[in-house]
Amino acid sequence: MDTQYWQQRWDEGRIGWHLDQINGLLLKHWPELPLDPGSRVFVPLCGKSLDMGWLAARGHRVRGVDVARQACEDFFAERGDAPKVTHTGRYEVFEAGNVALWAGDAFALTRHDLADCQAVYDRAALIALPPDMRRRYVDTVYGAMPPGSQGLLVTLEYPPAEKQGPPFSVDEAEVHRLFEPAWRVSPQARLDILDREPGFRADGVTRLHTCAYRLQKRLG
Repeated sequence: MDTQYWQQRWDEGRIGWHLDQINGLLLKHWPELPLDPGSRVFVPLCGKSLDMGWLAARGHRVRGVDVARQACEDFFAERGDAPKVTHTGRYEVFEAGNVALWAGDAFALTRHDLADCQAVYDRAALIALPPDMRRRYVDTVYGAMPPGSQGLLVTLEYPPAEKQGPPFSVDEAEVHRLFEPAWRVSPQARLDILDREPGFRADGVTRLHTCAYRLQKRLG
């Protein structure tokens, strides 16, 4: 599962992870983070998520990264915005208002790229990756976030034998293994959503929960 895989998904319009509404766990738990309105929020594997518009409307400066250029174009087109297009390093940058979307590989981000970010919002990134990629993702992408960063992580939990991801099941024990001790992990919610996900039921999934975790990167 490499960048070509995700690019092909966009090319074929197979973007079932995209939601046509703001994530409910974001609405409830983001305001609990001790962040100033002008804080810069990093959104990895961002797609064209409406959540970024919500964050920007709260006064945050949003930096999303996605391998698919089309995702960046579609986000602004669907908002009726004409973004300014520039380049920084290996990334093509689309920017309008409080939102800047970087088209390129999130795994290539450096500490310099994220040095001005105070927070991270991850709804569909960690759970998009198979087990053998998740450690590298956390070590490299989250590892580039500055000390003291805050975050909100949203995951899914279901019996892994019942469905082949993506999205993948990532349970609480794995979240702790992946992030600690570099990050402080605080579970915030675990909601049963199987009745709201007919696609999962059709795949034979018998239990499905969405979970939210508050993250804080330790200073040392």
